[in-house]
Amino acid sequence: MHLDVMSNKETRRQYSTDDKRHIYAEIIARNGTSKRLKHGVYKAVAVVCICPRRIVQRVWQEAKRGGGITGVKNNRKLKSGRKKINFNIDALKAIPPGERTTLEQVAGHMNVSTSTVWRRLKMKEIRRITSELKPALTDENQRARVEYALKHLEPCSLTSLSGIKPTFRADMDVVHIDEKWFYHTQKTRNMYLSHRENAPHRECKHKNHIQKIMFLSAMARPRYDAQGNCVFDGKIGVWAYTEWVQAKKKSQNRLRGTWELKPCHTVDREKSREYLVKYVLPAIKEKWPESDRWNTIYVQQDNARTHIKPDDPLFLQEAARGGWDIRMIYQPPNSPDTNILDLGWFASIQAMFHRKMPKTLAEIVQKVNQSLAEYPHQKLNRIWLSHQACMREIIKHKGSIHYAVPHLKKKALERKGLLPVRLTIDREYVEQAIEFLNST
Repeated sequence: MHLDVMSNKETRRQYSTDDKRHIYAEIIARNGTSKRLKHGVYKAVAVVCICPRRIVQRVWQEAKRGGGITGVKNNRKLKSGRKKINFNIDALKAIPPGERTTLEQVAGHMNVSTSTVWRRLKMKEIRRITSELKPALTDENQRARVEYALKHLEPCSLTSLSGIKPTFRADMDVVHIDEKWFYHTQKTRNMYLSHRENAPHRECKHKNHIQKIMFLSAMARPRYDAQGNCVFDGKIGVWAYTEWVQAKKKSQNRLRGTWELKPCHTVDREKSREYLVKYVLPAIKEKWPESDRWNTIYVQQDNARTHIKPDDPLFLQEAARGGWDIRMIYQPPNSPDTNILDLGWFASIQAMFHRKMPKTLAEIVQKVNQSLAEYPHQKLNRIWLSHQACMREIIKHKGSIHYAVPHLKKKALERKGLLPVRLTIDREYVEQAIEFLNST
């Protein structure tokens, strides 16, 4: 069956009076004044007027019954059916934001039914948004954000003599690192079941103390050859902050002294340094493309107190081992939108992880690594473009964090083979941002 029929969609075309009289004029032009139609007139008129033959027949019959062209008209009533309920958009603006969080609240303040508000939502007269709580920025934070975004522009594109728009760097030499808690399960989950299935039993000792492990993630930008084949997927690695300890007491699950996996109780600067030296740096040196072996690599981290400083002696010693040039840099304070992990990778990998429903801490570690292996490099590459789009908004808004993350339709561009490697920005915004830095 056709989809339009299944969805009860109206497919019949309504012909206006002018359309019908045009069809009648074509009939008269081919048939003359004869009261009996000649052979082939129906078909010829239907082809010229691009309509079915039954419509031509109906127009001819209406003309015969109505006495000529005056009987040819559209008899459909113009204002039939239920009248549209008045919905004042200005009145909606007057409602306090905290009192219009549900359709029921909006309907109560507007003195209309909930279904009326729902229909206006479907007609896009009103829209639903998710208001996200964002970090409060100081003047120094905004300056640091603008400086960060401007440093990611190609220097050669900043001069007006170049003749090109300011262009962001591809950031092929940057590795973003950050920590993330992965929980054993979520408090509430949506599932779809058949009528004969029972809902799965999910339980824990305390809903506010669900088992969790902190993971350290390191991601770089994927690289492709001239034919579009991936030569480096950008996935440096994910490491769990765990340790093997001996059980101090006997229980029904294991004997006293049994070695078991436990999450680290504290992740301080010493632990961060240990994981950087023991896991992150060796992984970068192992997976980094050989063609970029002798170039400088930047490891970007946030400003957490437990993170090491860029001039940490042990880190510098291990980073330079083997002739490598790996340097630690900070991202702007209170700026999760400048790190690709916070920008989209954590949310994406967490959704994949929760679908696997782990049961133990060991399974959490296993499922996170499995999700990393299954994660497509195309998605990771698109997040790096979102990072450039956010830096463009930072420059436009002079360091403000109150902007909507731009939708670039990256997936559609990728299907067409038009996905850019670097984004551009209008020169006037760059000049305004530089003026903002000089004036403050």
